[in-house]
Amino acid sequence: MNRLEQQLHFPFGDTLPAPGDALEVAPGVRWLRMPLPFALDHVNLWLLRDRLDGREGWTIVDCGIDDAATRAAWERVFETRLDGLPVLRVVATHMHPDHLGLAHWLTERWGCGLWISSTDWLAARLAVQSTLGHGGVSAAEHFARHGLRDPEAQRKVRARGSYYASMVPAVPARHHRLMDGARLRIGGRDWHCISGFGHAPEHIALHQPEAGVLISGDMVLPRISTNVGVTDGEPEADPLRLYLDSLERLATLPPGTLVLPSHGRPFGGAPAAGGTGGLQTRIAQLRTHHDERLAEVMAACAEAPRNAAELLPVLFRRPLDLHQTTFAIGEAIAHLHALWFEGRLERRVGEDGSYRFAPA
Repeated sequence: MNRLEQQLHFPFGDTLPAPGDALEVAPGVRWLRMPLPFALDHVNLWLLRDRLDGREGWTIVDCGIDDAATRAAWERVFETRLDGLPVLRVVATHMHPDHLGLAHWLTERWGCGLWISSTDWLAARLAVQSTLGHGGVSAAEHFARHGLRDPEAQRKVRARGSYYASMVPAVPARHHRLMDGARLRIGGRDWHCISGFGHAPEHIALHQPEAGVLISGDMVLPRISTNVGVTDGEPEADPLRLYLDSLERLATLPPGTLVLPSHGRPFGGAPAAGGTGGLQTRIAQLRTHHDERLAEVMAACAEAPRNAAELLPVLFRRPLDLHQTTFAIGEAIAHLHALWFEGRLERRVGEDGSYRFAPA
């Protein structure tokens, strides 16, 4: 447990659900944990007891990637953790592979529908059919403009043309639209949809006020900071500002909210009602984290004009594999862009053809 995690309250301690099993974390809410083949080796998914069109059953929130291990884990859940009831619908907080990958299989298997924001549904449909935002030639050229010119890294990025589709081979052809302010009736209670931006096109978190539960998706995580990056699909975006503004909206939720994140352990809950150890504490930590990273970027650019690739050792003080590097350079660009759009940095094309940033 790192220093910042020690400031949070984890009501279930170190207890984790085994793959294919589930833990009840609130009445009618069960926690699943599925494997991922990355350094971030798991994703949390949720089962919500539900009643839809007169039928009793379950709503699934988030799906895992489409691979044999995740399908097998789901089959064990179906056999042992649904109490003999069917899945009535699937909800995806956003379009990233660990959240949407198996939506097509789950909806087909159970004959049910997908609930997701229209923005993310459309982005996922595009991603399955193209490389935009997820690898290939366009991504390689985008990274090269920001200084990632190592031939081997360029070769590997160009070769990732089917990266998204390898984990999300299909997206359901129809969806039910989720949007900010909508209320999703699940198990006799209204779950309030809260949109968030910067991490995904239109991420939807789900808040149940009476139970005091927030399914935060990737917007608020207890151990790591949410990835906020600039991709080739929107190369001059300002996602960090969008993300920080989204956090401000989540910070208004009650202090005793139990936060169910997509990675890491649930945190907060009743002992955090005094305002420490829960959602507000974590949001304050994330604000501080990004303030410090922005200050480091400003200081580095004041020493000499920098491109994003040159900032990787400044922002990330550990070895990075290619998967991590593609996320990291997107984050470096996001921090540069936040300062650029604020007018604190100016951007010029350097002699090597990459964008370099210096104090305005």
